[in-house]
Amino acid sequence: MNTTAYTEITEQLKSSGVQLLAVSKTKTVEEIQMLYDLGQRDFGENYVQELMEKQTVLPKDIRWHFIGHLQTNKVKFLAPFIYMIQSVDSLKLLLEIDKHAAKNGRAVRCLLQIYIAHEDTKFGLNESALDSLLLTVNQNRQEGRFSHSPISGCMGMASLTDDKMQIKEEFKQLHLLYEKTRAAFPSDPVDTLSMGMSSDYSIAIESGSTMVRIGSLIFGKRITT
Repeated sequence: MNTTAYTEITEQLKSSGVQLLAVSKTKTVEEIQMLYDLGQRDFGENYVQELMEKQTVLPKDIRWHFIGHLQTNKVKFLAPFIYMIQSVDSLKLLLEIDKHAAKNGRAVRCLLQIYIAHEDTKFGLNESALDSLLLTVNQNRQEGRFSHSPISGCMGMASLTDDKMQIKEEFKQLHLLYEKTRAAFPSDPVDTLSMGMSSDYSIAIESGSTMVRIGSLIFGKRITT
């Protein structure tokens, strides 16, 4: 845990008006509690089972964000407590979130995951799929659907590359699609563009990000076995 880096990053983000999402996947409850004690409230997790175990023992005012690829059959486990699902990449998933959020009498904020990277391993909607989803949601909201799964913005990941110009271009594309999403719901608080991670968050801030997802700079490199 690098508390100095955390303090420096939070000060930098505060001056930019950008929110920090601390990516705590694979990190221990003790490490998360340490960051919580420093004032951090928003944490991002990638794995449903791991998140469920952590949220039962950590403070209840933590705002949990799910940022990994989410299967529809796992939504029911997150719906009772999740604050935001940032990886909505299909209409089918959004419908499932809306259904289970309604069953739990709550609203789960959603970000539409946009595919901007030149990598086959990443998920997300392309522009055509985004247009189709936005149209369908708008049409169905008149019938009362999607009231429990409000779309709050977009999320995306740039390519893993040292080419800063490529990253800038991908973030520019994501920002344009975020503005398209905002325009589709002019009366709603569509205010979150989750863009930028440990390696490229400075570029993301310059490109209009409102939230950055940072893990390794704060918690240290992830140890894999």
